[in-house]
Amino acid sequence: MTKFGMRFGLLSTAAAVAFTLSGVLSGGANAQSLEEALSEAYLSNPTLQAQRAQVRATDEGVPQAKAGWRPNVELIADSGLLRSRSRTRTTRTNSTRLTHGIELQVTQNVYNGGGTEAAVEGAKADVLTNRAELTSTEQTVLLQAVTAYMDVLRDTAVVDLNEQNVLRLQRQLEATRDRYDAGVATLTDVAQSESRIARARSDQLTAEGDLEVSRAVFEEVIGLAPANLSRPTLNPTLPSGRDEAKSLAVQRNPSVLSAVYSRRSALHDVEAQFADLLPQVDIIGTASHNWDKTSDGSRSREYQVAAQLTVPIYQQGFETSQVRSAKMTAAQAKMQIEAARRDASEQALSAWETYQSVVATIVAIREEVRAAEIALEGVQQEELVGQRTVLDVLDAEQELLDAKVSLVQAERDETVARFELVAAVGSLTAQDLGLDVKIYDPSRHYDSVKDEWWGLGGEVEPHDSDETARAVQP
Repeated sequence: MTKFGMRFGLLSTAAAVAFTLSGVLSGGANAQSLEEALSEAYLSNPTLQAQRAQVRATDEGVPQAKAGWRPNVELIADSGLLRSRSRTRTTRTNSTRLTHGIELQVTQNVYNGGGTEAAVEGAKADVLTNRAELTSTEQTVLLQAVTAYMDVLRDTAVVDLNEQNVLRLQRQLEATRDRYDAGVATLTDVAQSESRIARARSDQLTAEGDLEVSRAVFEEVIGLAPANLSRPTLNPTLPSGRDEAKSLAVQRNPSVLSAVYSRRSALHDVEAQFADLLPQVDIIGTASHNWDKTSDGSRSREYQVAAQLTVPIYQQGFETSQVRSAKMTAAQAKMQIEAARRDASEQALSAWETYQSVVATIVAIREEVRAAEIALEGVQQEELVGQRTVLDVLDAEQELLDAKVSLVQAERDETVARFELVAAVGSLTAQDLGLDVKIYDPSRHYDSVKDEWWGLGGEVEPHDSDETARAVQP
C-alpha cells in the first residue's frame, strides 16, 4: 500500500467511525424510542404489577375497618340425644329424647369508644401510604428502564467504535507490512501494529460482552428485546435551580409522602388502642326455636332483644401497654418524616450537581474529540514526511478512539442524570412524562370495595393496567 493509500484509508476510517457513532445515537424511521420502552415497562414490569396488587390488597383494610359499624349475624343449629334418669323411693324413670334447636343471633355495636372511626381513618391513611410507595416503585422501574435503554445505546456505539478500530488497525498492519517489505518500515513498526490490533480485538470482545449484559438487563426491566434504539427525544422539565429542586423534593418525593401518611396512620392507631379502654355498648337480638321428638312433641320459641354494656376495668395491663406502644410508634413516625425530607433534599441536590457536572463534562469531552481529530490529522501528515513514526500515529488514533468512547459514556450519563433529577423531585411517572398509555388509577379499585358488604372478588389475577398511580384522597 502506498503512503497516499494508507493516508486515505486512515482518514476514511475515522470518518466511518464518526458516522457510526452518530447513526447509533440518532436512529431511523423504524427505531424503538425511549417513550415506547418506558410505556412497555410501565404496562408489563412485574415489580410494578406486584406493587399495584399490594395497593389493591391494602384497599381492603377500609371495608374491614368499616365492619365495626355493621351487624354480626350468626345462625346456630344443634341436634342431639338427651337421655335422663330419675328415681324415687317407689319408682324409677328412664327417658330418651332427640332434641333439635336453631337460633338466630344479631349483634350490633352501638358504641366502642370511637375505635371503629379511628380504624377507618387509619386504614385510609394506609391506602395513601401504599399509593405513595406505588409511585416510588413506578419511578424506580422507569429509571431502571431509562438506564437500561441508555446502556444498550452506549454499548452498541462502543462495539461499533471498536469494530471500526479493528478494521482500521488491520489495514494499518497490512500497510506497515507492505512498507516493511519495501524496506521503508522496520520490524519494530510491524510488531507495534500487531500489538495494537491484538489489544483492539480484546477491547472488541469486552465491548461485545458488555453489550450482551446490557441487552439482558433491558429485556428483564422492559420485557422486550432491544431493537434499533434511537437517540432519546423525551425531555422532561427540570427544576430551574438547586433551591427549586430541593423545594419540590420535600413536597413531592414519594418517600416523603409515604412518611407523612404513615404518621397519620400511627396517630389513628393511638386512638384505636385507647378506645379499647372505654365502655362498649352492643344491642343483641336472638330468636330461637327448640323441639324434641317425644310423644307430646314439645316445642318452644324464644325472642329476646337486650342492650349489653361492657366496661373494661383491668385487662392485666395489656391494653394500656398497647396505648403506650402506639404513642411511641407515632413519635417515631414523626421523626421519620423529617428524615425523609432531609434525604429527599439531599438526593435532589446531589442529582442536580451530578447533572450539571455531566453537562459540563460533555462540553469538555467534545472539545477533546475535536482536538484529538486535529492532532491525528497533523500526526498523519507529519508521518508522511518522516517526522513521525508509526507508533505516533497509533497513539494519536487510540487517543481519538478513547475520547469518542468517553463521549458516548458521557452522553449516556447525561440522560440518566437528567431522569435521576426528575425522579428526585417526584416527577418521574408515566403521567408526568406524558407517556402514550392509559394511566393506572388505584382509586378505581378502592371505590369499588370501600363500602362493600359482601363478595369474594374475582380470580387471583392482576387487574387491568389501565388505571392511575396518583394518590387520590380516599
